Amino acid sequence: MPFAIFGAFESGIIYAIMALGVYLSFRVLDFPDLTVDGSFVTGAAVAAILIFNGYNPFLATIIAFIAGFIAGCVTGLLHTKGKINPLLSGILMMIALYSINIRIMGKSNVALLNQESGLDIVSGWWDSLGLNAPFNALFNMVGWGEFLPKTWGIFFFMIVVTFFIKWLTDRFLKTEVGLAIRATGNNKKMIRSFSANTDLFIILGLGLSNALVAFSGALIAQLTSFADVGMGIGMIIIGLASVIIGEALFGTKSIARTTLAVIGGAIVYRIVVTLALRADFLKTSDMKLITASIVIIALVLPKIIDNQKARQLKKKKNAERMATVQMASAGKDE
Repeated sequence: MPFAIFGAFESGIIYAIMALGVYLSFRVLDFPDLTVDGSFVTGAAVAAILIFNGYNPFLATIIAFIAGFIAGCVTGLLHTKGKINPLLSGILMMIALYSINIRIMGKSNVALLNQESGLDIVSGWWDSLGLNAPFNALFNMVGWGEFLPKTWGIFFFMIVVTFFIKWLTDRFLKTEVGLAIRATGNNKKMIRSFSANTDLFIILGLGLSNALVAFSGALIAQLTSFADVGMGIGMIIIGLASVIIGEALFGTKSIARTTLAVIGGAIVYRIVVTLALRADFLKTSDMKLITASIVIIALVLPKIIDNQKARQLKKKKNAERMATVQMASAGKDE
């Protein structure tokens, strides 16, 4: 069980980058972008085929980021210049990317079992520092020695990368361009009244959103040592689940807190799925059902809690009102 949780945390921190991309499109821009299911695979496909052909893994990951940015910009162009419905724009791009991703890989999947990925390089560097021993000793003290990962390098490297991207996202959303993107998502008509180019902000926002999604896909491909054309199916639901769970658990009082909540939501989601799959009556093929169930619970439960609080507040006000009336009546009788 502890080893499974370590694995869930490790993959969750990578999926958190994808969730940050979904947050930018769905929450900041208020754009239901389904391109995510395709751009995630695009990032994985570009990184995998470049690594397979001997390119530097870090360069391949950067190129995957750029490929995702282009995919997002095309979706934005379809909506802003082509005047296509936002939902339909994302669906059309997602469908197109399915064929494009196969073209990139040359087949339906690419294996990296015999190739050195960026995460392999990080693991080798970490192991050469001899830093695994102190962490292993710490967990051996609590009896978790047999459940520890082979290396802590990927674990800590991805924490640093994810929080660096979170910090960049926070800073960007507080710049003039970032504020304009947020205003566009909040009230497009208002920002147009200031002669702002909302089309440009939508295209830029969707480009950055899908760039982060593709970046996450590239890292997942290197973590699992393969890229498959079907690995992005349902990715938008996973991203939404991460955003919704994070907001419900950690709150949204500020941009920094919200992006932190999204990261936390992604990790919590992966841990919940991992624990759910360990149940005897569930199978690996039930993952999409588990994901849908988690999203439904995350959407419905807060509303139930809010309604319950509202009822309790109403009862309290009614009780106070009745007490005031009784006191007034008692005063008149005297």
